[in-house]
Amino acid sequence: MNDLKGTEIGTIARNWKVVDLGSVCEPPQYGFTATAQEKGNVRFLRITDIGDVSVRWDNVPYCDCTIEEIEKYRLQSGDIVFARIGATTGKSYLIENPPDAVFASYLIRVRTKPDMNPVFLSHFFHSSGYWRQVDAYKNANLKKGVSGSLLKTLSVPVPPLSEQRKIAAVLSLVQRAIEQQERLIALTTELKKALMHKLFTEGLRGEPLKMTEIGPVPESWEEATLGQFATKPHGVLQTGPFGSQLHKNEYQDSGIPVVNPTHLAGNRINHEDVPRVTLETAKRLERHILRKGDILFGRRGEIGRHGLVTAEEDGWLCGTGCFLVRVRSERLDNRFLSYYFSTSQIVTWLNSHAAGAIMPNLNNTVLRQMPVCFPAFEDQLEIADCLDTVEQKIQIAESKRDALRDLFHTLLHQLMTAQIRVHNLELEWSADIPVRHARVD
Repeated sequence: MNDLKGTEIGTIARNWKVVDLGSVCEPPQYGFTATAQEKGNVRFLRITDIGDVSVRWDNVPYCDCTIEEIEKYRLQSGDIVFARIGATTGKSYLIENPPDAVFASYLIRVRTKPDMNPVFLSHFFHSSGYWRQVDAYKNANLKKGVSGSLLKTLSVPVPPLSEQRKIAAVLSLVQRAIEQQERLIALTTELKKALMHKLFTEGLRGEPLKMTEIGPVPESWEEATLGQFATKPHGVLQTGPFGSQLHKNEYQDSGIPVVNPTHLAGNRINHEDVPRVTLETAKRLERHILRKGDILFGRRGEIGRHGLVTAEEDGWLCGTGCFLVRVRSERLDNRFLSYYFSTSQIVTWLNSHAAGAIMPNLNNTVLRQMPVCFPAFEDQLEIADCLDTVEQKIQIAESKRDALRDLFHTLLHQLMTAQIRVHNLELEWSADIPVRHARVD
């Protein structure tokens, strides 16, 4: 620790400096004011076009600029753009290999001087040392925005240029691995969507189709309604505990988890930030206890949102705002049924039958009337197994992505505060961004 020193942005190495951003960058520049359009002579990058880690340039709109305006606002590799207002205020993005493009007026551009590595600096703009400064400014600013004058005064660490590049190399390597998992998730999700459409429209046998209330299905598939299959220990469809049955002040950090609509997504139940209640409270609400195979629907919001209860959630509690669908039939496989509920045909049907014009919502009547089209039980198992395989690939990729994100944030903090040093790291370089191989003496 003798090699570290304390500064206003945290610990840094003794041979590093802390300077104002304005001393290592050209003056911040506000973007071009124009209207986005489908055609034009240059791409027009806006705040809304910037994702968590990338920009899909094919989706970025156009605008028309004069030659002078294009030269003034043209983006180039190494530029860093900031959102200066709105929900993403302070968020930044490093421009790499852009097409011919300019940036919009709600963005601010920063361009580094030769002694500052733009990749290193862009990583610092994701660190806690950066966000503490931005949040302090936003809290003191009634408009909650970020200005060019603020950016110039931000304190940034400045290691020797060679060490900046090596820090950038390590963090960029992890970031590229995250992006690869993101692309894999997106591609596999598209595969699942296409596969579901084919399986639930054409089936497994290539047989003739018939028209039903939800569209074409194989001729041999049976037609019924959900109400014909939902069992009823306490009613055809149970709703989560409402009113005086369960108060938010009964939630606690340990005990029996309670599933609310926010935990339903992608056919699954999300375990993050699940509230809990005591065992005694759960026993009082026994009729709402979940069992493996149950399917939960959100009552409002995203119509059709649902999740299948697995062995992990068996014994949890159905929370406020959820409908509990319990099917126990030798003719229906619950995994098949849950995937069936995810099809565009069913989501469309639910949206067209939801009650309420201002805030559409589901009710028992709508869910009981929902059409259920299904093949022989063996075919249901085969369809569910096929989709489970794709779903498992998505979950594996998501787990890898999440682990890499955790690694990135850990490394980001430790590298930016000099708790880990890479000045003795030897790298092979490609242009100004290190790639491929690394070793430490």
